[in-house]
This record gives sequence, C-alpha cells and structure tokens, in this order.
Amino acid sequence: MAAQQGWVDEGFGAVADAFAGNFDDFPELGAATTVFVGGRKVVELWGGVADERSGRPWQQDTVVPVFSCAKGLVAVSVHLLAQQGLLDPDAPVARYWPEFARNGKESVTCRMVLGHRAGVPALDASLSFDEIAAWTPVVQAIEEQKPLWEPGSAYEYHGQVLGFLLGEVVRRITGYTPGAHFRRTVAEPLGLRAWIGASEAELAGRARLVEAEGRPAMPGPEHLLTRIVTMNGALAFPGLDQPHGWNDPALLAMELPGSGALASASGLAGLYAAAATGIDGAPRLLSESTVTDAVREVSSGPSWLGLDMGVRWGSGFLLDSPSFRPLLGARSFGNDGAGGQFAFGDDEFGVGFAYVANRMVGHGDDRANRLISALRSCVGAA
Repeated sequence: MAAQQGWVDEGFGAVADAFAGNFDDFPELGAATTVFVGGRKVVELWGGVADERSGRPWQQDTVVPVFSCAKGLVAVSVHLLAQQGLLDPDAPVARYWPEFARNGKESVTCRMVLGHRAGVPALDASLSFDEIAAWTPVVQAIEEQKPLWEPGSAYEYHGQVLGFLLGEVVRRITGYTPGAHFRRTVAEPLGLRAWIGASEAELAGRARLVEAEGRPAMPGPEHLLTRIVTMNGALAFPGLDQPHGWNDPALLAMELPGSGALASASGLAGLYAAAATGIDGAPRLLSESTVTDAVREVSSGPSWLGLDMGVRWGSGFLLDSPSFRPLLGARSFGNDGAGGQFAFGDDEFGVGFAYVANRMVGHGDDRANRLISALRSCVGAA
C-alpha cells in the first residue's frame, strides 16, 4: 500500500493519528483529508491507492466521485443567489419556474426542496440514461410529477431530484445549469478541484471506486429508496463498473447535481472554508446571516417512509446530528456521500473540513466521524 503522506500544523496531530488509524482499522484503500481553520490550511493528508487494478498511488490532488457531497455545491450556489437578492428560499419554486406549478406543486417552496420536504423524492417517469444526461427530459418529468404527500408536511430524502429541481431554479435565474454556474462563480475563481460535470482532462487520474465486502445491499428495484438513488434504474448502483455506474466517465461527465460531483479533499474543504470564513484573507462566500438561515433545522425525526437515522437537515445541508454525524456544533453545515465521503464548514470554529475515499464501506460509516472527533479536540469544540 502506498504510504500516507502530507502534513499537519502543530496542534493537529490528533487528526493525523486518526487518519492513520483508519488505514489500520478499516478496509481503507485510498483516502485524503484536508482541514482549513481561519481560512488557512492546517491539515493536508493523503495515502493509499487510487486505482486497485494498477496500484497507482493516491496523490495530493487526486479527485474521486463524492456522491451526495454534490448537494453541498448546489446548496452553496442557492444560498449565494439568495444572498445576492436573486432568490427567496421561502418563495414558491414557480416564481422562478412557472411550469413547475402543476399537479399539486403550486405551494412548494425552495426551502421545502432544500429540506427534503417537497414531496417529490422520486419521479414516476422512467427516463433513460441519455434522457437524464440531456437535462430537459428530467425537468419536464418534474413538472408533471405529483407530490407523494402534502408539500411541507413530511420529509424524505430527495436524493437525485433535489439537484435537478434546485438546479433548474439556478438555471432559470442565471441562464446556467448548476454545474456550469458553480464552476464559473465558485470553483474557477477559487481554484477548487470540485465539479459537477467534469471534462476529459479533469477525469484523468481520478480515483476508482471499489466496494468493501459486506457492504449493505440496496433494497429491490421497486423500493422507493432504490428508485430515489438510481432514478428508477437508469443509474447503476451499486454496480460501480457497469455502464452508467459511478466509475463510468459518461456519468461523471454529465451534470448529475444530486450525486455526481467529482472532487479532491482540498477542493471540498476549500469550498466550505470559503463559505464559512473566506480563504487566505478573502471575504467569506456566505455571510453570517446567510449561514444562520442555512443551519436552522428544517427536517429531522422519522421520514415519510418511517426511517429515523438521527439525521438533522437545515436548508440544503446536513446539520450537527449527534447520533449519526456529530459535527462541531450548532453552526456546522455539510453533506456526506454514499462512499463515506464527508465535508462541512463551521463559522463559529472557522473550519472547512473534507474527507474523501474510494473504498465504499457503508453509508454513514465511522471513518469521517473519527477524523471529526479528533478535529473537535484540536479546535476546542465541546
């Protein structure tokens, strides 16, 4: 196995110990973690293997599919538009997208979508992979979709639909699809290796995902959770190396804003550091009042399916969830990925954090939690 590499500032050795411990205690293959504090990078660690087939080692700038960490990119974009006065999170989606107001969705607000309360976690339409990649067929299917419950009255994870629904709002306001908008307004100006819809050059050298033995299987194809994740079977999951799986360049090249981001640890941590504090003396992306709005709890407890994993949702972000994903406190906001990846920011402690890996152990596994626990001791969080 490739040696672990990188550096940590004085006072952050506990994070390095936890990172090394993950390789000892889990079936870790390749991974990286980055931490910013006060807009300055204090942890940059990487190690292991990016591609198990060739033994190619993980590099400092290696990118990997990060699944639903993509939602953080979309949420930051949405909150930036709100901060600029171009979007009201509590306004009906139909204010920006009139055709959306069909079949009982007239009252759906952007905040309901951000909090997984819109009632459209999956689509009735069965779209092909090419139709999903074309964008417009998904938009049209969302327009025709009837909510599964009275919007706002319950919540269920809007795995793929959230990205397309909010992404179309972004497109209606800016003229750019969400991946293109994020790239031109955030990623490129800040030099972040984090994209929704990657170029051929950006795909080169990416880490290849593998599944750990014993990883829990998805329920059957008709189950709502499977339909949410796979868009009714058009996306292969977990079949990573099948056509339309998460190792397929065609999937990573298209805009799949709910789960199709490609990023390095430094790219994701840099995004949240920029949002919470600004980087290297630059102004923060999200103001204190914007973060206050984003971290106000919108959803928690049993979901519409009756599931309760202990998750708490704000507006587009996972919040400090002590029984599922303990973060630093009430000002923490982030998103995780199905492969165990996680990234968050916290403007109280001035933190931007990310952990990425290519061996999928299981949703909500403890690798990132261990790193965050170590970080908590380093920054003095209770």
